[in-house]
Amino acid sequence: MMQKEKETGVFENVKSIFSAYLQNNGHRRTPERFTILKEIYLTDGHFDVESLYIKMKNNKYRVSRATLYNTIDLLVKCNLVLKHQFGRNVAQFEKSYKYRQHDHLVCSNCGKVFEFCDPRLLAIQDSVSDLFNFEVSKRSLAFFGSCKSCQKLEEKSD
Repeated sequence: MMQKEKETGVFENVKSIFSAYLQNNGHRRTPERFTILKEIYLTDGHFDVESLYIKMKNNKYRVSRATLYNTIDLLVKCNLVLKHQFGRNVAQFEKSYKYRQHDHLVCSNCGKVFEFCDPRLLAIQDSVSDLFNFEVSKRSLAFFGSCKSCQKLEEKSD
């Protein structure tokens, strides 16, 4: 299957899930909300609300910050978007439908976020879950430190 067809299929699925969520919870299904959803699912990696707002404004979408915040909140509640707090004051988000479990490396200097996947973490999660008879619904793991670029800058300033 071509990448574009796959992306179209994913978007149709998330659009359907979001539409049902809005209807079932008494929220209006507005074109702005679906435009925000589409823009998020066209975005790779992590984003914050302000950068998404600027991106949408630059693409000539007329959407208010309030609508953006409210829509992202709804998308988090219906599990189509994940919210992360990586130790800075600004929350970061990422799409979550059909995306594999992964964890994060966060540069404490520049704020860049790197994703990684290590199957050993799933084994640890399963082991701890069994040990405590605990059903894990989601996981968030972040390691904080210095990325390669910031390490080089630190070396130069020494």
